[in-house]
Amino acid sequence: MAKANALQAQLLKAGLVKKSQVSQVANQQAKARMDKGDAKAVEVAAAAEQARIEAEQARALKVERDRQIAAEANAARRAAELRAQARQIIADKKLVARGEAEYRFEHAGVIRTLLTSEALRKQVIDGALVVVVYGSGYALLPRPAALQVRERDADAIALDNASRDYV
Repeated sequence: MAKANALQAQLLKAGLVKKSQVSQVANQQAKARMDKGDAKAVEVAAAAEQARIEAEQARALKVERDRQIAAEANAARRAAELRAQARQIIADKKLVARGEAEYRFEHAGVIRTLLTSEALRKQVIDGALVVVVYGSGYALLPRPAALQVRERDADAIALDNASRDYV
């Protein structure tokens, strides 16, 4: 039995109510208090669930954003690695272009001049040699090495006569 309050005790002493009536009212009041507390508990639980859902969504967005940033960083790192490989191939396979025969070609909208021997000039014209960007200048590469460079960094190729169509 729930405990009766002071007013209920006085009514019981005066004989105005029976003990069962006081007990019944006390039980109803106790249930009402518990239901009121449950409503608060349900409200708190709903707020906690909403906060958990929002936190999970924020965590999912952060994971996706981190994944995208990592993918961009990996792509940039891979591109830099390929450019470094192309520079290494050029450094290893370049031909020394010394001579008095001028070979003029267009690169990046500007006409450039490369001094070569007559034999190298003929090979560049025939497409056996390719002109590549090397440092601040240009170098000559044999076609097989130039194909390796093209796979890694196509922008390093300044002139490839074999791929041109002369009409």
